[in-house]
Amino acid sequence: MAPSLSKPVFPTFRDRTVKGIITHLTSMYLENRTRISRAVYITLFVALVNRVRHAIAEQKAASVRDAAKRAERQGTTASVNSDEAAGGKKKKVELNREFFRSLLRLLKIVVPGWRSKETRLLISHSFFLVLRTLISLKVAAMDGAIVKALVKGNGREFITRIVYWMLIAVPATFTNSMLSYHQAELSLKYRTRLTQYIHDKYLSQLTFYGISALDDRIKNPDQLIAVDVAKFSNSLAELYSNLAKPILDMTIYTFSLSKSVGGEGVVFMSLLVQLSANVMRALTPPFGKYVAEEARLEGEFRFQHSRLIDHSEEVALYAGHEAEKDTLDKGYFTLIKHVNYILRRRFYHSFMEDFVIKYFWGALGLMLCSVPVFVKLPGQLTMNMGDRTETFVTNRRMLLSASDAFGRIMFSYREIMELAGYTSRVSSLLEVMDDIQNGHFEKKLVSSSGTEDNEAVLKGRGKVVESRDIEFIDVPIISPNGDVLVKALSFKLRAGDHLLVIGPNGCGKSSLFRILGGLWPVYGGTVHKPPFSDIFYIPQRPYLSRGSLRQQIIYPDGLRTMRAKGVTDADLLAILKVLDLEHLLELYPEGWDAEAEWRDVLSGGLQQRVAMARLFYHKPRYAILDECTSSVTLDTEKVMYDNAKALGITLMTVSHRRSLWKYHTHILQFDGQGKYVFTKLDAERRLELEDEKEDLDVLLRQVPELERRIAELTAE
Repeated sequence: MAPSLSKPVFPTFRDRTVKGIITHLTSMYLENRTRISRAVYITLFVALVNRVRHAIAEQKAASVRDAAKRAERQGTTASVNSDEAAGGKKKKVELNREFFRSLLRLLKIVVPGWRSKETRLLISHSFFLVLRTLISLKVAAMDGAIVKALVKGNGREFITRIVYWMLIAVPATFTNSMLSYHQAELSLKYRTRLTQYIHDKYLSQLTFYGISALDDRIKNPDQLIAVDVAKFSNSLAELYSNLAKPILDMTIYTFSLSKSVGGEGVVFMSLLVQLSANVMRALTPPFGKYVAEEARLEGEFRFQHSRLIDHSEEVALYAGHEAEKDTLDKGYFTLIKHVNYILRRRFYHSFMEDFVIKYFWGALGLMLCSVPVFVKLPGQLTMNMGDRTETFVTNRRMLLSASDAFGRIMFSYREIMELAGYTSRVSSLLEVMDDIQNGHFEKKLVSSSGTEDNEAVLKGRGKVVESRDIEFIDVPIISPNGDVLVKALSFKLRAGDHLLVIGPNGCGKSSLFRILGGLWPVYGGTVHKPPFSDIFYIPQRPYLSRGSLRQQIIYPDGLRTMRAKGVTDADLLAILKVLDLEHLLELYPEGWDAEAEWRDVLSGGLQQRVAMARLFYHKPRYAILDECTSSVTLDTEKVMYDNAKALGITLMTVSHRRSLWKYHTHILQFDGQGKYVFTKLDAERRLELEDEKEDLDVLLRQVPELERRIAELTAE
């Protein structure tokens, strides 16, 4: 028996050509395909484990850094001066731990639980995503069968395949329409949840006032709530479709391709694609940062227009339209310059993406699809021309779909960065509102004397005790810019002790009442005051809300609350008659339900009388009246104060009108130098002293003239 000869490991010299080498290497690969596949899969598994391990290590390091930042933040003062604030850096938008933590918080808001409507909508959306992928697989197979029928020249089979293809188009188009509907509905649900959550926080505990007056980290909350929340919701809803569908397509198409062309080819092509994707990712600009900056500039431009509308009268009187135009043009062109910069960066990035994704990856795909044609795989049956064409068309269709899916994943990186920008802005709003509700404020202070000496006062917090009377015990009065106006204010006011507060501008009168109203924090000492509902504030220019005439009188109550209190329209009419306002009902045929822009319709005096009618309706225990009679006659002023006192309201008035002294029993006088006097007020005696003082002032002003005349007479 002849001895068996083993195959040579390498081709002989005669077969040592390129074609021979390729043929021999191919045969060796097919013989050892199982072992090679195992080695590739083991290598990929080890690489995956190693990547997970590095990710865990990075998360631990990020946790340590976050803890250090929180500790550093707790060690800083709540208020910073303008020099320190100018050196601060803008928050960088990145796909880091902070982004995922912020996104997770927002996700818990927009999807509150497994039984919520949003969860059911997401499940339904996911079902249609899977269904569309399965339909796409079926369409790819049908495309191959249609081309096979064309190659074979079988007209009957071709027509049959076309009919099947048209029939499957019905569920395919329905599925696409449902996906668009689900995406739009998810965006609307997300926005509704998030807007309601923000409104609940924004309009509770006077947070809306703290954001605008006590903290300057959020410049334009209206832009964030009305625009950025909508953009975040839309971006989040789009991202789910733009990520879930491509990932699902890639998984299913790759599995189907691996059965046809072999898993090794798919893995090899995936490695090349991953390598090129890493290069593209490294060259991708920070679009998230750009989007956040664009949203900020949009908000500032809108705020400049709102500011011009709010102060149109002052600007017109100063003839400041040219200066305002320069400001608006500067804001607009700064925005346009940034938008043009983004467009240029997107142009170069899109050029790179299109070339790599459409052409480089397309060439790799064509090579992969050709494997069953040029290489006979184990277990593969002999194929004729029609079978080869069908296999190639089907594989190419699946490969194009997989390539398109991977391309959408790559494009979604830019969308993720844009989502990161919106997430950063919305989460910053939530963080600032949390800080304000916890008593933490950050504001740039421009104090006339510097805030270094006042740092201990600004960092401190006093106590607020609820009681029937009003008492201040060693409470510092702080101005909005950080000046300590009064180091320790102490006085006590009981019900029925009507207080008159006087003093020069900037001495602390408004700050005192803001503390009483709970608008400003207590920086030290102890404040005893009634609950917020027992104190009513009327400013010099009262706030008139949008709504009916009835709403102006009962604000902030609604019609239901008014009815629950047992108040009728007849009671409101009686209040209007006291203030000589009953003619307002006759001006409008709708009567109490008449609606108008009351701020423009009513004069200043009528607005002040409407505000006093509002006070008579609520009947609080204490009322803060801030120059609220400056536009009414003395007779009307007398009616206002007499009726307020008759209703048992304790009055605290800020005014320089001497006609109001007789309605008060106590006086708190600031001298503007950090000192004050609190004592009982004898109106008649004080008026006599003031008259005598004025007479003496007149005489003193005549002294220089008398001295000059005496000198002339002496010289003669």
